[in-house]
Amino acid sequence: MRGKWMAIVWPAFLMACVLEILVFALVDPQGLQWLGLPLELPRKGVYTLAFFTFWAVTSVSSILTAVLSLSAAEINEE
Repeated sequence: MRGKWMAIVWPAFLMACVLEILVFALVDPQGLQWLGLPLELPRKGVYTLAFFTFWAVTSVSSILTAVLSLSAAEINEE
């Protein structure tokens, strides 16, 4: 079971790192707005929130890939 989770979480972590680098190479965290109001978070807070959001989204993508790659026999077995 641990190996299955590592096969999902580790690639998602790496992709979250790549997305963090790409997004914040182009976007200034101090220039972000939410509903027309400036975001009241420090830079590190924006980086952290964005990283965990990227990680969650890419984890969901990896989970869906793992589920969709199961054969009918594997699904019925569990």
